[in-house]
Formats: sequence, C-alpha cells, structure tokens
Amino acid sequence: MFTTLISSDSLMQSLADPNWVVIDCRFVLSEPAAGERAYRQGHIPGAHYAHLERDLSAQVDAHSGRHPLPERTRLIARLEAWGVGRASQVIVYDDAGGPMAARLWWLLRWLGHAAVALLDGGWGQWLQEGRPVEAGAAPQRRSAVFTPREPLVDWLRTAEVQDAMRRRAIQLLDARAPERFRGELEPIDTIAGHVPGAINRPFVLNLAADGRFLPAVELRRQFSTQLAHIAPRQVVHMCGSGVTACHNLLAMEHAGLPGSRLYAGSWSEWIRDPGRPVARG
Repeated sequence: MFTTLISSDSLMQSLADPNWVVIDCRFVLSEPAAGERAYRQGHIPGAHYAHLERDLSAQVDAHSGRHPLPERTRLIARLEAWGVGRASQVIVYDDAGGPMAARLWWLLRWLGHAAVALLDGGWGQWLQEGRPVEAGAAPQRRSAVFTPREPLVDWLRTAEVQDAMRRRAIQLLDARAPERFRGELEPIDTIAGHVPGAINRPFVLNLAADGRFLPAVELRRQFSTQLAHIAPRQVVHMCGSGVTACHNLLAMEHAGLPGSRLYAGSWSEWIRDPGRPVARG
C-alpha cells in the first residue's frame, strides 16, 4: 500500500490493476477550465479528472475562504463514480509540483482512506519518461461503494485557530510564496500579509530541481530545523485557501513527522473579518 508518494515506475507496473484508481488534479487558479482542457488533450491512461472547485471544494459563502472543504456526502459520491472503493489504491497527480493533487490526498485521508499516494514528479515526470498517454473524456468505470472511516487527519476552523494561538498551543506554517507571505504582492486575495505569529515555508521547498520531492531524510532535517522544538501535532498548515498547505502536510508525513493539522479556511477566510489582525514583513 502506498500512502504518501509513488514513483512512476511503481505506477506503471500496476496501471492495469482494476483496484488502482488514478485521478488527474491539474488546475490553474487564474483559469479554472484549463486543467480539464489539458486533461482531455492528454492524461495517464484510465485516469479520471477532479476539478478543484467543482469536485474538491464546497460553494464559497460570505464567511468562508476561497476553497471550503467539500460536503462529505458529495465528495463520497464523486469518489464512488470514479470507482474508488474501500480496497482501492488511489494515485493522484497534477502538473505543478503536487499542490492540487495533495488536496485530494488530504481529503481521502480525511475520509479515513489510507491507500492514497501522490505521483512523485507528476505529469511532467510521466511525459519526460515517455510513459503512455491517452486523450479524450474520462473512462467508463463501474461505480464502487466507498464507506468512510475514522479520519486520519485533523483540521481547525478559524475560531479554533484563534483560540489555540491565544494559548500558544499551535504554530501556523504558511505554504505561500515569500512575497505573498510578507505582503509585498497579493495577486489573488483582497488583503496582503499573513496571520501574526505564522512562519513561512513555501511548498516549493519540498521539491528538488527536477520537480520530485526531496528525500524523506532531507525533508525531516528541514522541518526539524525550522520548527525546532515544536511537535508535529502543534503544527497547523495554512496557505491562501487551504489547498497548497496540504503539500507541506504531506511532506511532513513522508518525512516521518505525522500528526500535523490543516487550517482549512486559511488566509482567504482569515481576512473575511476585518477585525482579525494582519501582519506584514
């Protein structure tokens, strides 16, 4: 069973296994239709497509961030339509280093499904190695029965984050780019900056130059150095909307530092209330 990362070699060996389900998570925030269009032009054979906003998020409301967690029943229905059952090994991938795929990795663990792994190197690595590709719509597949179990991950709401910060019980780790974290540039949200007390770890630091994850031992060294004495359970990951934060959470799991949590609403939910403090620099 693969639970964090999987190589293209390992996926290729089991690509025809009916118990394996591959899901393409490519998505571009500035052009929401681009990922699905790219999927139809070419994808890993047998892969289904998961749209970040249509499939992996709930409707945005006046108090939520940009990508609220999806309703569990609706997400389960989508998984079943893709053929994901309790015995399925799920493989997720994207073309941006893994942040979109990591969202679905986290959601499946939220539903208690451990057998889910991110394709290391993603779509780019698959193409570079000359692996098979198919085009067109999603394949026809018999629906499965997915029964959720006890969650394998935990998350916090904004009120819980505020309370835990007052008690100094958590450390926020923000996965956004440094210039967004510092408030020098904000191309997406209405207010620039970060939650006071948060520290910055851009998710791209988890990746080597070739787009694959750093070795587990190196990830463990980096996280342990940055977090010092802070236990994984005290670490709460955030980003702009709770998506790329899952990349850091996956990296910690892969590094043998399990138990960190997600601030699902993240920065875009934090700034919904003008009374919440904002830090810059």
